[in-house]
Amino acid sequence: MSYDDLSALTIDVSDGVATVTIDHPPLNLMDAVLLSSLRAFIARVRDDADVRVIVFESADSEFFIAHGDMAYLTDPDALPEATRAAIAAAPDATIPEGLNILQALSEEVRSLPQVTIGKLAGFARGAGNEFFMYLDMRFAAIGKSGQGQPESLMGILPGGGGTVNMTRLAGRARALELILGAELVGAELAERYGLINRALPAGELDAFVGTLARRIASLRPEVISITKAAVDAIAPPIPHTAYAVENEGLYAAFGDDVTELAHKLLAAGIQTREGERDHERIANSI
Repeated sequence: MSYDDLSALTIDVSDGVATVTIDHPPLNLMDAVLLSSLRAFIARVRDDADVRVIVFESADSEFFIAHGDMAYLTDPDALPEATRAAIAAAPDATIPEGLNILQALSEEVRSLPQVTIGKLAGFARGAGNEFFMYLDMRFAAIGKSGQGQPESLMGILPGGGGTVNMTRLAGRARALELILGAELVGAELAERYGLINRALPAGELDAFVGTLARRIASLRPEVISITKAAVDAIAPPIPHTAYAVENEGLYAAFGDDVTELAHKLLAAGIQTREGERDHERIANSI
């Protein structure tokens, strides 16, 4: 299977493990290019018998995926254009009625026959954290990683599966705290809240995830598939109605006031490298 044409991703397949490196400067924004690359990869790898485990990491030492492109809030054509590009990248994948493209990607990732693992050594906010939460297992570096859903500070809610998957992982009370409080969560608190499997010293993250991925990939493929099926039987798929409620809320929140706020955030430094290092403080000051 060839993945060389996916411009925002570098993919290496070795010993049953596909290492997917997100490489979309300057910030790994979840824009039309990255969204399309991810969706095309997911559609292809599903039928790749050479891949049993998929590890997602970032080429950027500071940002896994910064967040969704702010153009989605300032340009009414940006999100529809990104959606069309992502649909074209995987034309055979059906988007369930009532779901937006990011929510559909969530379900596509969660239904993969392979085991997916996220390795976080930087920031994952908004759509970046939403994607990270889609994965089967998640590991983060102590002192270097941060996860957050800052959408409430932008006048909207997490609309790419964030309300659904954060509640699934952390529970109702903690989901409300993190979504409405818009706090950036470090690895140790993320572990305690259930957002990640383990918080690891930064120097141990690569070796731990690499060893785990190779160990799983060395199993008989049937063991992986039957284990995922058995675990999913007790943790059934999220009903599409949950995503539909989130999607309706997202679009109901859009309006002139959100666009105006988005322009103020951009003027204050959001979506620049320096501003993204201090995203929450800037957003809270507007």
